[in-house]
Amino acid sequence: MTDDIRQYIQFESSDADTLGKHMRQLVQLRWLAVLGQLLTILLTHYGFGVELPLQVMLSVLAGLALFNAFNELGLRLKHRVRTAELFMGLLVDMGTLTIQLYLSGGATNPFVFLYLLQVGLAAVLLAPSFAWALLGVATLCFLWLAEAGRPLDLPQDYHLGIRSYYVEGMLICLVLNAALLVVFINRINRTHREHDARLAELRQRAAEEEHILRMGLLASGAAHELGTPLATISVILGDWRHMPKLNSDPDLYEEITEMQTQLQRCKTIVSGILMSAGETRGESSEETSVCDFFNELVNEWKSTRKVPEFNFQNRFGEDVDIASDTVLKQTICNLLDNALEASPDWVGLDLSRDEDMLLIQVFDRGPGFAKEVFNRLGQPYQSTKGRPGSGLGLFLVFNVARILGGQVSARNLEYRGAEISLRLPIDALRLKEV
Repeated sequence: MTDDIRQYIQFESSDADTLGKHMRQLVQLRWLAVLGQLLTILLTHYGFGVELPLQVMLSVLAGLALFNAFNELGLRLKHRVRTAELFMGLLVDMGTLTIQLYLSGGATNPFVFLYLLQVGLAAVLLAPSFAWALLGVATLCFLWLAEAGRPLDLPQDYHLGIRSYYVEGMLICLVLNAALLVVFINRINRTHREHDARLAELRQRAAEEEHILRMGLLASGAAHELGTPLATISVILGDWRHMPKLNSDPDLYEEITEMQTQLQRCKTIVSGILMSAGETRGESSEETSVCDFFNELVNEWKSTRKVPEFNFQNRFGEDVDIASDTVLKQTICNLLDNALEASPDWVGLDLSRDEDMLLIQVFDRGPGFAKEVFNRLGQPYQSTKGRPGSGLGLFLVFNVARILGGQVSARNLEYRGAEISLRLPIDALRLKEV
């Protein structure tokens, strides 16, 4: 799957989530409408003594409640919501309102202004074409009510001001319209902000993945180019080691041995880069266990770095089978190398388990992280080392953790030093069946 296709699917999924949130809010608003209509009908009929076709109006209300129940069931079953469904839902709401108004005064009913709420919701939730279409439907409904509606037998008491039934109904309708619009539009705006933040995060991830891809291609090319000079140096060092003049000097012999050790480390790094790039990868990864993996990693790291004191604590508990992942090994070595640069005399590594998570903690006794570094931790080229290219190590650590479904956190210790914690789901590290 290409990056473009993957990003398209992610954006489509994000849009579907947004429509689902809109539908959920519309369902909640419809339940409020059902309750409000029920109270209004009962209060008008029994409280104010206005004769209404109670049985028919309650039947229409029951149909609306049933329709809303089906919508809520679809949301619970994770049904993928489409724009047309939102439009149809608003049409049903408008149709129900029109029938209720027809049965209770037609265009003279003060609650006729609830049409504005339906059109306002369409303008916020849907594309302009849908909103204009709903406005046209609302206009036709009003014209039909004006012609076919049966006015209620109410006294013409407009001169009573706020004591007039009609004026009180208009006031209730105004407050209800305004309150629902304020609440609902605020929720919609919050949903849109979350959607925009999600899209910004996806774009940031795409940019980071492109950056990593360029780095991977560069590293792979450099690894190929380094193969020949490393082989040549290895041959020369092997010849030097067997020269009598150099064998007779213990200091030179020790330095040649150290050079061969570091050369072998360079070869291992180059092989690891090529393997990560897929150049020499076998059909499947090797199987190991958490404790064996870290014991091998620690021994290899200690043998190739000069660290006076290295404290490794393994509190993982019962061992678990995982895949021997070169990328994970490079990630942890990266953290240890960063700790060694900050604290050349002491580095600590703790391994433990938190339920189904693997917890890796790397400690140092260096100066700790500066505040400005904390704010941008995990971003490329953010470092206190003061040289070009610094900060890429933690950038790669954060991305590997994200790909595996884990988390990275950092903090300064109370007295001196810093701690970086890497939490990874154990299931993500298991050997996948081919």
